Amino acid sequence: MEDRLGPIAFADMTAAQQVAAQAVIDGPRGALYGPFVPLIRSPELMAAAQRMGEYLRYRSAIGTRLTELAILVTARQWSQQVEWAIHAPIARDDGVGEEVIAAIAARARPAFALEDEALVYDFCVQLHQRQRVDDATYAAALAAFGEQGVVDLMGINGYYTFLAMVMNAAQTAVPPSSALPLPD
Repeated sequence: MEDRLGPIAFADMTAAQQVAAQAVIDGPRGALYGPFVPLIRSPELMAAAQRMGEYLRYRSAIGTRLTELAILVTARQWSQQVEWAIHAPIARDDGVGEEVIAAIAARARPAFALEDEALVYDFCVQLHQRQRVDDATYAAALAAFGEQGVVDLMGINGYYTFLAMVMNAAQTAVPPSSALPLPD
């Protein structure tokens, strides 16, 4: 598969693209990669997306371990290899078990040891597959994470769906990763 919207050399970017790219490079990501490669074609959209993503990935009310779990569920739902390659190792480093990661990759419900992970998984799967969350799961998430946590969890699913759509349509090249690729 050919990368439809591959990297642009910094010197070849417009002034607006350079400003947007530099904001990503200067932020916690440290480089322009993954979804930001195709998104640089729309610098204002990329800048807005980058700010939202920085909050959701690094400072969400549910914490980084559960955020990474939600990202993996989203990557699996969209068969998004770039998200998976980037976030499976991060999820592992943040404490998501290898058996949980492998089950998600295989489209199977993991045997969770942690209740909060099971809750995040169920919430995300329902939201992706049913386009809603049942009352019992919502109430459990609200009790566990509060209103801000529930809204952040919805935001994580939406944001990483947006990125998955961009990268799937752009056929963004998959970076080297310690994660095994998602099976079909």
